[in-house]
Amino acid sequence: MEERLQKIIADAGLMSRRAAEKLIIEGKVTVNGVPASLGDKADRDCDRILVDGKELPSPEAEKTYILLNKPKGYVTTLKDEKGRKNVSMLVEELGIRLYPVGRLDINSEGLLIMTNDGEFANRLMHPSNNVLKTYKVYVSGKDLTESLKRLKEPVELDGTVVQAKSVRLLRKQDNRASILVSIGEGKNRQVRRMCQAADLTVTGLIRVQEGSLELGRLKSGEWRFLTADEVEAFYREHSV
Repeated sequence: MEERLQKIIADAGLMSRRAAEKLIIEGKVTVNGVPASLGDKADRDCDRILVDGKELPSPEAEKTYILLNKPKGYVTTLKDEKGRKNVSMLVEELGIRLYPVGRLDINSEGLLIMTNDGEFANRLMHPSNNVLKTYKVYVSGKDLTESLKRLKEPVELDGTVVQAKSVRLLRKQDNRASILVSIGEGKNRQVRRMCQAADLTVTGLIRVQEGSLELGRLKSGEWRFLTADEVEAFYREHSV
C-alpha cells in the first residue's frame, strides 16, 4: 500500500514526520535510487527507500514512550556534529532506538518525550493541535511589573505573531522572579525570545508540562515510561 514518504519514515521509528520532511526537501531521501520530492508516495513492501544513504530500519514491533527530565548540557538530537552530549545517551540502557519529540535547547531543562511511535510524535508536534506547553521560567529585569505585562502581549517571531496562552507570577523578589509561561506554538527558543522582547533576562527554563503529560517529581536526568492510560488519553485528545 502506498503512503506518503514522511509517514513511512516516521512509522519506521527513525524520526518525526517533520524531520523526515526536512530530509526529503534536502534531497537526502531516495526511492529506488531516485531522489524523492515532498509529497511523493511509496510502498514500504515494494520500494527501496534510503534515508541519508541508509536503509530504513524495520518497524518496531512494540512502541515505546519515555518521559525524560532533560538536564542542561544535552542536545535534543540522536547525534551531534560538535560532539556534545545528546539525550539518547540518557536512555541507551533500554537498547531501543528512540528519538526526541520537539526541542529543548542545550541550556534548558525539563519534560522531553522520546518514542519510536511516529504517529504519536506527529500528533504532539503538529501545528494544528496546538498542544499546550508550560514552562517554569526564572527571570530578572529592571521593571518586572512592566516586563511581565509586555510578556502577555502579542509579539512577532520569524514573521509570525505569537502570544502566550498564559503568564503567571509564582514568586518575586527584588528584580528577580519565577513565572509559569504557557504557549501553543513551538518555535525555536520561543519562550526565551518572548522574554527577551519583554526586556527579561532568562536565568533558568524548565518545561513542566506538554498537553496532559506532566514532569512531576522526576529528578534531572531521570526518565519513566508513559502509562498505557497516558498514551490512550493523548491519542483521544489530539487528532491530526
